[in-house]
Amino acid sequence: MSGFLLESVVAHRGGALVLDGVSASIPAGVCTAVAGPSGAGKTSLLRLLNRLDEPSGGQVFWDGRPLASYDVRALRRTVSLVAQQPTLLTGTIADELRVGERSLTREQSIDLLDRVGLPSGFPARPTTGLSTGEAQRVCLARALAVRPRALLLDEPTAALDQTSALAIERAIADIVAQGATVVLVSHRPDQIRRLAAHVLVLDGGRLAETGEPEHMDYLRAAL
Repeated sequence: MSGFLLESVVAHRGGALVLDGVSASIPAGVCTAVAGPSGAGKTSLLRLLNRLDEPSGGQVFWDGRPLASYDVRALRRTVSLVAQQPTLLTGTIADELRVGERSLTREQSIDLLDRVGLPSGFPARPTTGLSTGEAQRVCLARALAVRPRALLLDEPTAALDQTSALAIERAIADIVAQGATVVLVSHRPDQIRRLAAHVLVLDGGRLAETGEPEHMDYLRAAL
């Protein structure tokens, strides 16, 4: 496995330049954090990695192949994105978890929800009326149901209390321990230090810094 590779990637959204010549590697089988100030291009980078957006210039590679050569539907089963603003597609949580895996059993659904810190009674609940944090965790469980090789997470704990956030962090650590690649957008230096083996720092759409957390000026400055 060779992870992701970005070569001179340029991206625009709504006519604005959001990534400006970014070249970076994201290794397979570890958690890579994407950090930087608001508006730096972090979410835009995530969206490129499963082709929700396409680059205006340069290329993105996954597992040694140009991302553009993959069938989009097949790619998104392999590379799953959990957005900061969750989108639920069905009427009940049980059905939501089966969106990508129709054969999912009730016991498997309960296990998935437990992994993201939600109680066993949740499968029967309607998807309406959930808090943002609950909906985000359901979306994470839905993504885990298809056993992706790479998981893209955009601020997955931003709407959570400390206990729930720690449950998500444990789930991320477990996913990585099972061999998956995780790309985590986070504004929390403490979380990055706990979870990430590799960090990309974006600033103004450019790659400002990359390396291991213990050597990052960005994280040292946050102490």
